[in-house]
Amino acid sequence: MSTQEESHRILLVEDEQAIRKTLQLNLELEGYVVVAAVNGAEALECFRNQRFDMAILDVMLPQVDGFTVCKTIRLEGNQTPVLFLTAKHSGPERAEGLRLGADDYVTKPFHLEELLLRVRNLVQRKNSIAPELEKYSFGRNHLDFKTYKIRDNQGQERQMSKREMMLLKLLVQNKGQVVSREEILETVWGYDVYPSTRTIDNYILAFRKYFEPNSRQPIYFFSVRGVGYKFSP
Repeated sequence: MSTQEESHRILLVEDEQAIRKTLQLNLELEGYVVVAAVNGAEALECFRNQRFDMAILDVMLPQVDGFTVCKTIRLEGNQTPVLFLTAKHSGPERAEGLRLGADDYVTKPFHLEELLLRVRNLVQRKNSIAPELEKYSFGRNHLDFKTYKIRDNQGQERQMSKREMMLLKLLVQNKGQVVSREEILETVWGYDVYPSTRTIDNYILAFRKYFEPNSRQPIYFFSVRGVGYKFSP
């Protein structure tokens, strides 16, 4: 085992005990340091408090599913490579996982040697991954997702909260598309806090005040009645 492999940390999130124990044992035999979690809530806690070189993430997880975990960490700026494990073989689900920011996809049952090779490839590719969305400009406005600062339509700089920037990033990443209230609540507010949709409305009203030339006649931030919200640059 090389010292390089020994320094690599992997987050393994799998609720099926037999699969989790088998994978953990074989990954550790390869020299990796493995942290195991059994549900999506634990996974988010691990991502927020520890450093990993990659993550193996089951899609069907208790409390918070793997897709939501991946969406949430990407909005929070975490670019750890993610390999999804799933029992489903459908093309649409695979495409959805990749759209959310996954780096690879393996279906169950899987060949252990193939999975270990995919893990090795992701760990080696970690440093060459394209940078995340850190800055974005539209109209006279500028967003800095790294510092949580904005420059509004009047040229004034403001310090925003983490949740405000996560919501802005989610809308920007889905520009031109309606993002449902449910998706916003799951990925921005999280599994343990579910505010009323009025709370989201208040955020959108604040965005209009900051970014719109006329907050009463929005050209960027729209509410779609009964569905969700849309950003159109």
